[in-house]
Amino acid sequence: MIFIDTGAFLARHHGSDQYHAEAVRKWRELTESNLRLFTSNIVIVETITLLARRLSHPFAAERARNMYADEEVSILRPAAEDERAAIPIFEKYADVRVSFTDCITCVLMRRHKIRRVFGFDRHFADMGFEFL
Repeated sequence: MIFIDTGAFLARHHGSDQYHAEAVRKWRELTESNLRLFTSNIVIVETITLLARRLSHPFAAERARNMYADEEVSILRPAAEDERAAIPIFEKYADVRVSFTDCITCVLMRRHKIRRVFGFDRHFADMGFEFL
């Protein structure tokens, strides 16, 4: 099982991103594997917002349609208790300026027993996950 973070989606869809080639290559590997792929609705929201700001709203809207229609990636949704559980993680990693989205991701990954993450935020390794 692998969780796909915002950085991976952003790099895959943004041709000028410094990690674009790596993200496209890794994405191909993952979709050809038999691994179960996950993300969350908040990661999608963060990705679409960043794509709209960096590229355009029409481009981001099309990516949103594709992401929500993609049957290869299961979308997890945090419950209120997940959001509350993310607050101490947010406080703990304040020195590395971790996003609240990443803290909720950490909680979701622990709850669903997902140990590996595809993204480019190295603090996931600090949080105890295998960073691809």
